[in-house]
Amino acid sequence: MLFENEISKVGYLSRSVPDGINLKEAILKMKKEKNAVILAHYYVSEDIQSIADFVGDSLALAQASKKQSSNIIVFCGVHFMAETAKILNPTAKVLLPDLNAGCSLADSAPEQAFIDFKKQYPDAVVVSYINCSSEIKALSDYICTSSNAVDVVNAIPKEKQIIFAPDKNLGMYVQKVTGRELILWEGACVVHVNISNDKLNALMLAHPDAVLIAHPECLPSILDKAAFIGSTKALLNFVQTSPNNKFIVATEAGILYQMKQVAPNKLIIPAPALESNSCACSECPYMKMNTLEKLYNALYYELPEINVNEKTQAGALKALNNMLSI
Repeated sequence: MLFENEISKVGYLSRSVPDGINLKEAILKMKKEKNAVILAHYYVSEDIQSIADFVGDSLALAQASKKQSSNIIVFCGVHFMAETAKILNPTAKVLLPDLNAGCSLADSAPEQAFIDFKKQYPDAVVVSYINCSSEIKALSDYICTSSNAVDVVNAIPKEKQIIFAPDKNLGMYVQKVTGRELILWEGACVVHVNISNDKLNALMLAHPDAVLIAHPECLPSILDKAAFIGSTKALLNFVQTSPNNKFIVATEAGILYQMKQVAPNKLIIPAPALESNSCACSECPYMKMNTLEKLYNALYYELPEINVNEKTQAGALKALNNMLSI
């Protein structure tokens, strides 16, 4: 999976791009020359979203990865997403602009600990949120996203026990909607649990006419106040189609770029984070590791490349295809 020797030899991470270059134009030119495609998650920077071939949430990006016929997929997101693209499209070269772009949620489920957890429930069906490593996917029966988690759980016979991992907040939300009792893994997304309940209450008082919408990875105390709960794509669609003109959005702030594109005349306010940062909103530090400079270098050097071993690939692909078939 890691190409440390090549990375050290080339030193591409420390190399600056040529002086005076127009990065966006250079990336688009190189992409065409190399028959590459750029996939980007809603949470990466506006600069990258603006030149990506496809921008979407985890489910849409998984579907797009499977359909690609390009020689190279540059995945502007985090590590588990690039792994998913490689699993679904094993003949393509998959690049990730920064190998350190991980995920707090994926990190919360180490492989051996999950194996030990599974052994406690030998008859349970395992549904794992797509925000997990390829090894956890290979240990699962189904993968789900926030878009289809309820549908995946509902597709499993009611007499079956279900382990739901790794996001406990999403699992509790799915449990509430479906009425199924789930065996929940103790994991959480740092972005969504970092939204401040107290600051959000104050913001709602300051904007009583704003509609609070939230991602199901948020804490139950946030979801209980929300007028609408949905995946990143569902939140985007809600803002676009709702008759309301003011929204408070409880998820990663990168989605605001797309929301402003589809609803330019509406006021969209990010939910406040516990700790202050440049925008006082909740941002994923891993997603923000993707930059135009790193994207340029990834395409130029065709590194770092993501690979998944054959055994893991087979198990993970089966679980992903089980999801995509629903």
